[in-house]
Amino acid sequence: MLRITELRLPLDHPEEALRSAIIERLGIAATDLLAFTVFKRSYDARKAASLSFIYTIDLTLKNEAGVLKRFAGDRHINPAPDTGYHFVGQAPATVAHRPVVVGFGPCGIFAALILAQMGFRPLVLERGKAVRERTKDTWGLWRKNVLNPESNVQFGEGGAGTFSDGKLYSQIKDPKHYGRKVLTEFVKAGAPEEIMYVSKPHIGTFRLVGMVETMRAEIEALGGEIRFQQRVTDLRIEDGQVRAVVLAGGEEIPCDHVVLALGHSARDTVEMLHERGVFMEAKPFSVGFRIEHPQSLIDRARLGKYAGHPLLGAADYKIVHHAQNGRSVYSFCMCPGGTVVAATSEPNRVVTNGMSQYSRNERNANAGIVVGITPEDYPGGPLAGIALQRELESRAFELGGGTYEAPGQLVGDFIAGRPSTALGSVEPSYKPGVKLGDLSTALPDYAIEAIREALPAFERQIKGFSMHDAVLTGVETRTSSPVRVTRGENYQSLNVKGLYPAGEGAGYAGGILSAGVDGIRVAEALAKDIIDGQQAD
Repeated sequence: MLRITELRLPLDHPEEALRSAIIERLGIAATDLLAFTVFKRSYDARKAASLSFIYTIDLTLKNEAGVLKRFAGDRHINPAPDTGYHFVGQAPATVAHRPVVVGFGPCGIFAALILAQMGFRPLVLERGKAVRERTKDTWGLWRKNVLNPESNVQFGEGGAGTFSDGKLYSQIKDPKHYGRKVLTEFVKAGAPEEIMYVSKPHIGTFRLVGMVETMRAEIEALGGEIRFQQRVTDLRIEDGQVRAVVLAGGEEIPCDHVVLALGHSARDTVEMLHERGVFMEAKPFSVGFRIEHPQSLIDRARLGKYAGHPLLGAADYKIVHHAQNGRSVYSFCMCPGGTVVAATSEPNRVVTNGMSQYSRNERNANAGIVVGITPEDYPGGPLAGIALQRELESRAFELGGGTYEAPGQLVGDFIAGRPSTALGSVEPSYKPGVKLGDLSTALPDYAIEAIREALPAFERQIKGFSMHDAVLTGVETRTSSPVRVTRGENYQSLNVKGLYPAGEGAGYAGGILSAGVDGIRVAEALAKDIIDGQQAD
């Protein structure tokens, strides 16, 4: 099989044009092309005046060796890599204790799925509820201002990614094509097949719900077990080896291998790990606000005359500004045609996040506008970043009036340094609601200063970005975990054997795809440890 990259065709090309373009590019007879598939399709929005699709094509030919010889030195024509998934082994006939997976977000789901597919019959412990019950609890906060601390945007089956844009792209290095395995399993569970080839695939919340249930069913059919509303409150560690997990009800589950797929908001569990001496360290993260514009404004700025084209959908953006005070301000988790959602998991705190459905057809575009911060900004040990997050989230709760409404401000007023008293043309989407005022005390001074400088600078990249009526909603603090539960090359904790920190909560992922990939990596490392141990015996 061969691969062609950078094959360009006009946006509105007919379907048969792709086959013709392949034949012309290779200079072959039509009968020599046996089959082809689209591996990736993208477009370059930087050239909005003349948009074209850019294809990567995998194909089979009658004389592949001859074509490769003829195009030797052409970096766009090469043998296609093997992107299939290959298991590292199968479970031995007997295993002392089944592996335990703590957390059932994207990382935990894929760790459990891979272990189940290899025959290890994992036990999954999830502190939240099954996804449909969890959805009802989440709507309870959005519609009734009632928070369930154990079942919300952050906790429950599917993890935080369930209530997001369902983005399935990442910038991680993935030489073994684990991301392809993630996408393949999603399609098998009900995702649209286009996620296999579009450059920025997404699913959306409603589709994710059904997919998560399907993947759970497969894990169970393969002998795995998922237990909901089971919060891990302690570990039993003996001589540097994990021996058991302890649940909130007091049950102790013996185990030698534990995947910690906690997510970035299981703060109480991280505090317990710290108390038990599990090695961890503070890591950088980001804080900021959500910004909302009319989606039509973003479409025009990014796509020009192609705005609204059905094959392109709602436009996104990715922007960054390096402020004079040394801070980097950048867009985070941009949600085209989406909504800003309440994402707190702790009482009397306000946190924002973004979410889109598959259609991405809501009126507003939103994104986090965040400032990078480092442990130098929050000295005090591994848990100091969590303390800062809580401080900012509590302040946002106060500024919002103490009802889970979020504090907000018009962009023009924020830049000018004056409170907002009335909305303009942009209606904020955050529920339970937005209380207008002054956001200047919602973040540290250096962050406010950097964002005030960045917003007019972003105007030079996206016309209309600093429009007066655009709305800022605070605060965005859960961009990533402020803690890294450090692991070694064997994917185990540096000082507790059998403990596998994984995913966003451990500081090793950022988003659905990278979390799923990390779950696969950790599952493989765990499986190898069990298999190698059996062979050694």
